[in-house]
Amino acid sequence: MVYQPSPIAGIAFLVAAGSMAEFIAKACSSPQTTELNADKRAPTLMKWVHLGAAEGILMIGVAYWLSPEVGTAFILGGALELGITYAEYLHAKRAGLASSAPGTEGQDSMLAWGNPT
Repeated sequence: MVYQPSPIAGIAFLVAAGSMAEFIAKACSSPQTTELNADKRAPTLMKWVHLGAAEGILMIGVAYWLSPEVGTAFILGGALELGITYAEYLHAKRAGLASSAPGTEGQDSMLAWGNPT
C-alpha cells in the first residue's frame, strides 16, 4: 500500500477519522460519562468499545474496497482515530475506577432544582 497524492485524499482521511469516532460513540457513551460512572459501567464498557471498533473497521474496510484509489487515506484516518478514541476510553475507565468521587448515575441531575444548565 503505497501512498499516492490525490486531490481527495484529505477528504477521505477526515471522513475515515470522523467515521471511526462515530462508530465507537454510537456503541457506548462518552469518555467523560464513563469516568464519572466507572464504578457502574466498567464491567461492560470495553465490550461496547470493542463492538464499536469492529463496526468501524468493517465500514472503513468496505470504503477501502469501494474506493481503492484513496484507500490509504481511509485506513490512516480510521486507524488514527481508533487509537485515539480507544486510549480515551481506557484512560476514562482507569481514572474513574481510581476516583473516590461520586458518580452521576441514578440521579436526576439535569432536572435538579439547583442545576444552572
